[in-house]
Amino acid sequence: MAEKMKLEIVTPYKKVVDSEIDEVTATGKLGEFGVLPGHAPFLTSLNIGELVYKNNGVAEHMSLNWGYFEVCDDKIIVLVETAELAEEIDVERAKAAQGRAEEALKKLTAEDKQFKIYEAALERALIRMQVAGKAARK
Repeated sequence: MAEKMKLEIVTPYKKVVDSEIDEVTATGKLGEFGVLPGHAPFLTSLNIGELVYKNNGVAEHMSLNWGYFEVCDDKIIVLVETAELAEEIDVERAKAAQGRAEEALKKLTAEDKQFKIYEAALERALIRMQVAGKAARK
């Protein structure tokens, strides 16, 4: 069994992570899951959520925005719309996005076309602030 795995996290704009790691956890459509070296191959879709990878006991926290997660032969490829390391997140910008989304949702009903868009924006803002808080605790 391999001791490390290769992790690549890619957005449409750049490769965010290209590293050898010990373990990873992420938020899939069916909930949180973890992967260790020697994991069976699988492919799943990701929700808006947090991804944490560890290397030599050091955890890195990231905020992700929808995508796909594939494991094959101790290589993990994550394709997502956006990915931000905890220390790169602009908390003030996330708070502003949260405020805008909450105000818009107050004026909409679940049947409105824009409701899901603002609901996702609110979820992204909350996850970004949660993940950013973990950088402050390092």
